[in-house]
Amino acid sequence: MPVKISESYLNLLVSENRRLKEHSATSAITAEAEPPTESASTRAAAEAPDESNTSVRNPLIGDRAWFHRYDPSAPPIFIGEAACTAFATRFRRFLTGNNALPHIPRTQYVREENLATANATSVQWPSLQQARLLVKIALRQVGVIYHLVMRKSTSEKLEDIYRTGKFDCTINQCKFFALFAFGEAYSMRAEPSSGSRVPGTSYFARALSLVQMLPERTSITHLETLLLLSLFSYYLNRRNSALVLIGTAMRLGLSIGLNHNIPESQLIDPVERQHRIRIWWTIYTFDRMWGSKMGQPSQILDDDIHLDMPSNVSPSQLHDEQFSDTDHMTANINLARIVGETIAKLYSRRKYNETFLQRVQKLLKALRSWVETLPQHLRLNEDEPEMNHKHISSLHLAFNQCVILTTRPTLLHLLMKVNETPSSNTRTCDTISQPVLTLGEACIHAARHSHTLILTKFIHGSLPVFGYFHAHYLFSSALVLAMSSFLPIGSPSDQGAFETGLEVLHSMSENGNLAAAEFYHNLEQVKYCLDRYRGDKPRERQDRSTTTTTVGTSGSVPVSMTTAPTAPIMTSAAANATSGPGTTTTTTHATASGAIADAMVPAPTDALHLAPTGYTQASMPATTVPGFTTAMTFLEPTMQDFLAQSDFDLGLLHPVDTFMNDESLYTIHGL
Repeated sequence: MPVKISESYLNLLVSENRRLKEHSATSAITAEAEPPTESASTRAAAEAPDESNTSVRNPLIGDRAWFHRYDPSAPPIFIGEAACTAFATRFRRFLTGNNALPHIPRTQYVREENLATANATSVQWPSLQQARLLVKIALRQVGVIYHLVMRKSTSEKLEDIYRTGKFDCTINQCKFFALFAFGEAYSMRAEPSSGSRVPGTSYFARALSLVQMLPERTSITHLETLLLLSLFSYYLNRRNSALVLIGTAMRLGLSIGLNHNIPESQLIDPVERQHRIRIWWTIYTFDRMWGSKMGQPSQILDDDIHLDMPSNVSPSQLHDEQFSDTDHMTANINLARIVGETIAKLYSRRKYNETFLQRVQKLLKALRSWVETLPQHLRLNEDEPEMNHKHISSLHLAFNQCVILTTRPTLLHLLMKVNETPSSNTRTCDTISQPVLTLGEACIHAARHSHTLILTKFIHGSLPVFGYFHAHYLFSSALVLAMSSFLPIGSPSDQGAFETGLEVLHSMSENGNLAAAEFYHNLEQVKYCLDRYRGDKPRERQDRSTTTTTVGTSGSVPVSMTTAPTAPIMTSAAANATSGPGTTTTTTHATASGAIADAMVPAPTDALHLAPTGYTQASMPATTVPGFTTAMTFLEPTMQDFLAQSDFDLGLLHPVDTFMNDESLYTIHGL
């Protein structure tokens, strides 16, 4: 029997429902935007887990994950806490005081329709001479860093394909088209016909369309192709695709037991055995490294791997024909293992028996051991940094990024503490435990070192145009240097390094680098918030800020040099650029690079003595100090003291400060 309901009653229900929704939304916004009252703060402190309690969960992360705003037409995008863009959002929230400030979405990447367009073009095998060149370029540029294919066997297979005319084999076509993509990315400036700014996209799209993602029986060649496609996805700034491709390679590798040693009776050829071992460890390295870029967990535990480490094949000539340096690959694997542990122990929601500082200490001990046991031929040439080989500098940049990942949450906490009493930074530091200061200093050191390595490559023209990782490391270091510019343990002139990093990213973006375009836009927003933050601070805070002078341009890219007001340093380029009010000197790229190089010139000795209170010569920008080494972080007495402390001391005598238990730091509400 139908029930009659009056229209006025329905209208009353609708209005009441609307009122409740508005009230709920207003309460959520107010809770995020307004600081807690004294009673709320006291209550929160009482309810916060005791860091000395060994059963507490990771204090960095709240109970809720972080997503982009929900769109009914598509699933929300998960934001991993270890991602540098997520950290940039945390920093911007601190600068603006707005805990509801949204994350900047990623828009600069090659979309599926662009790949479809590129694949629709007539992608054919190139001439034999062109194919040889593209493969040689790919092996020289990426094969020296990662083991992706066997060098001699791959070149011989290419010759065989052209000699026999067997171009229709899908497996070979996928592998070599992926190699051709790398060859074009490192030898061309643009590929307009593909609809993408990145050369090699057409070859990549064709290989991706042909590769079988779910073969019932995989092959080593198929795994090689997945590795190549996963790596090239980063050149297109398709990070999610890269993770899916390496995840597929991992599962297929497990299906044929790559994580186990195969008996010699089943595979006698030592070269093939070594290739099998190295393919697995490349998959492992990519899994750990890719996950660290996005805050994603590792797909396999170290306890489930029962495989030998890479080794040399005898005779040495046979080894050198097929494989890259064994020590370099071993160092990459060990570093990837530490990176995976860092994501699990510091950025996950697992519960651990150790306290937060105990976990950080163990990670830093592992990093110290890594750098101390690094073979001599893999160490940086500090006297002539421009002479460092690509695979060596890339290894050290990855190491610095791992140090930054381990220490930068503490640096943000230190920034918050200093901000509480801006007129007495020295007294504030006296109230902060030495381990927190030590970790902050280590983070700044690693950022300065990475910044120097990348800037050196940029000045000498050896920075990859379309590569992802240099742009990523430059973005990560720039964020830390921006924080360092107004911290007592940092230096005001780190603001100059931040500005320089911004300009280098702009230049890379103008040349077509998609990752650099994303990071430049993100860093621009950081600079906007940073400028407003400095402008809103009292005069005594502004005295520690920096002044920027435009010294030249490269096309439409301004090149800036920043100096601290207390220690002005004027180069000849800066003097010429500031000869008149508003004067800007237009220069070529070489001149712009020279201006950036001037920003790296060591400050006069007298200028170091003019440092603000709380600064020492050792804490001034390390980019100007000769002999700046990767291991220097672990040579500091305070770091040695921190690493020598017992678990008891770190668990009880130095409890992690209250911010570590604040869910709002790494949890976003309303997104």
